[in-house]
Amino acid sequence: MDLFSASFDSKRVAPLADRMRPRTLDEFIGQKDILGPGKILRRAIEADKITSLILYGPPGTGKTSLAQIIANKTSSHFIKINAVFSGVKEIREILEKAQERLHYYDQKTLVFCDEVHRFNKGQQDVLLPAVEQGIIVFIGATTENPYFEINSALLSRSTIFRFNPLTDEEIREGLNRALADQERGLGTYKIQISPEAITHWIDHAAGDMRRALNALELAVLTTPPNNNGVRVIDLSIAKESIQERHFRFDKKGDNHYDIISALIKSMRGSDPDAALYWLAVLLESGEDPRFIMRRIIVHASEDVGLADPMAMLQAHAAANALEWVGMPEARIPMAQAVLAIATAPKSNSVVTAIDKAMEYIRTHQAGPVPLHLRDAHYPGAKTFGHGEGYLYPHSYPGNWVQQEYLPPEAKNAKFYFPTNKGLDKNRGKPDLQE
Repeated sequence: MDLFSASFDSKRVAPLADRMRPRTLDEFIGQKDILGPGKILRRAIEADKITSLILYGPPGTGKTSLAQIIANKTSSHFIKINAVFSGVKEIREILEKAQERLHYYDQKTLVFCDEVHRFNKGQQDVLLPAVEQGIIVFIGATTENPYFEINSALLSRSTIFRFNPLTDEEIREGLNRALADQERGLGTYKIQISPEAITHWIDHAAGDMRRALNALELAVLTTPPNNNGVRVIDLSIAKESIQERHFRFDKKGDNHYDIISALIKSMRGSDPDAALYWLAVLLESGEDPRFIMRRIIVHASEDVGLADPMAMLQAHAAANALEWVGMPEARIPMAQAVLAIATAPKSNSVVTAIDKAMEYIRTHQAGPVPLHLRDAHYPGAKTFGHGEGYLYPHSYPGNWVQQEYLPPEAKNAKFYFPTNKGLDKNRGKPDLQE
C-alpha cells in the first residue's frame, strides 16, 4: 500500500446513487409489500433469521442495497461475489472456509451474488450442497426471471422475492433525500430545480432509482452556479441529463414475453388503443419486427379467424410490406394489421376446430380413406375401386350433396362449431337455393 492508496476514499468519488444507498430498513425506499412493517422478509432480517433468498426485479429497485442492509444486520460472516468473475475454484475456497467457520466458531457465512443469472451450471452445482446443508446462506440478485436462468435444485432451496419498479412518489422521495443530505448527497450545494425538471427525471427513470439519481448528479455537477452561487436547473437541463426514456425490456428476458403477451391480449380483447400502445413499446424497445409480425399473423387466425377472414389478409399484407419497405415505414402497415385484428369481430372457432381434430387423432385409431374419396387418376387406381361412387358437388343444387367424407371409424366426429360472430355465423351450412 502506498501513500495515495492509503488516503483514497472510495465513498468520496463514488456516484451519487452508490453514496445514497440505504443503510437501514427504515431508510429503504419501495418494496413495501415485502419489506413493510410486519412483512415476513423484514421480520426475518430484523431477527437475523435469513434463509437463502433470490431477489428478482428490474435495475435500480434496491436488490443490492437490501443485501448490504442484511450484511450490516447479520451476525454471519458476509462475502460478496460476482457471477461474472467468481469461478468454480474461488467458490470452492469460499465454501471450505465457510465450513471451517461454522465448525470452529459456530458462525454461518452469508454469500451474496450479484447478477446470479450469469452463473453457469457448474457454478450453481458447486453451491448447491453447501446451501442444502446450511453451511452458507445464499442471496442472489438478478434482473432475469430466476425460473428461466437458475436451476430448479437451487431454486427449491431458496425463497424468491420479486422487486417491483419504484413508483413516481418513491423516486421523488429518493431525489429529495439526495438533495437534502449533506453527508452523502448534494446538500452542500445551493440548488434550485424546477418542478418540471423533477417530473422529467421521474418520468424517464421508469421506476429505476439509480437512473434518476445519476441524472440529478449529472445536472448538478455540470451546471455552473450563477452570481448568487445557485445552480439553477430547469427542464432543458433535465432533458440533457436524461435524454432517452428507459424501457424495462430485454429480448431474452421475461419482460419480452410479458409485453408481447399484452399486445396479443389487447388485440383479442378488442382494445385498439392498448394494442397500439404495446406495439409502440415493442417497436421503440428495438424488438425484431419480424417476431412481432409472426405473432400478429397467428392471432389474426386464432382470435378473428372466419369471423373476418380479411384480418388474416391484412396481417400477411403487413408482413409483405415489412419485407419490401422495412422499418420505420413498415410501422404503418403493422399498425393497420393490429387495428384490423383489434376491431374485428372475434371467433376462435378455427383454433378450437383444429385442436379438437388433432386431439381426436391422438386418441383414436386413424381410419383408411374411403374408396370413393381416393385418388382415381393414377394408372390402375380404378381397378381397385378408387373414386367409385364419388358424388361431384357441383353437379347438384347449391353445389352440395349429402355424402360421407370421414372414414367409418370417425363417422360421427364433430370438430368445427361456427360462432354467431361476423362471417363465421352459419358458415359451413350449404345454401341449397339456386
